[in-house]
Amino acid sequence: MKERKEVLLATVILCALGIGSCTSTKRTAGKSASGSESQFIEGMVISRAGLSSNVANTGSAKIKNFTAGSANLEFAALWQFKYAQLLDVRVETVLNMNLFRFIEDWWGTPYVYGGKTKSGVDCSGFTNNLLSQVFSLPAGGSSSQLYSKSKKIGNSSMREGDLVFFKTNGSSVSHVGVYLGNDKFVHASTSSGVMISDLNETYWKKYYVGGGRVE
Repeated sequence: MKERKEVLLATVILCALGIGSCTSTKRTAGKSASGSESQFIEGMVISRAGLSSNVANTGSAKIKNFTAGSANLEFAALWQFKYAQLLDVRVETVLNMNLFRFIEDWWGTPYVYGGKTKSGVDCSGFTNNLLSQVFSLPAGGSSSQLYSKSKKIGNSSMREGDLVFFKTNGSSVSHVGVYLGNDKFVHASTSSGVMISDLNETYWKKYYVGGGRVE
């Protein structure tokens, strides 16, 4: 009986969030036309002003008590369900709250060449900020400079926090993003600002150079 209740609870939560069987499982994050807020999972909105109330009010105790297994879905915070859907991974694998809080805080920030703030940021500015604030890694330099000083790694060895590089404007590296897992990466795109994309999308696949790790 207890197991049936847990399964029912997980189903209700998933449907309430508009994920699982209730919506499509494949979706690329984008920016709303208004520019003031972005909705990248149906029913869940991120405001440019900051975190959604659901995320801001999430207690760390629930995350600490969360362990793998469907019976523990009741302990998962809403942000875990949201990013599990976006990355198309199991909810219990989404654990880095600092990373996803950072992404939500910067989500939709417009692209500005040379920018480093939430008023406007370019790909290297966003990447350097994330590396420094989330992973406490040495940061600095353009996308090509980051490529030069990073340790080159194959796709099968990439992990959360590694970098992905692209040659979108010629023979040299001109774009960089941060790998999140399952071929998804977060970056500041020229068209939509800070967003999450997929390495398997036609455009990014065409210009992809490889992965790198800053140590």
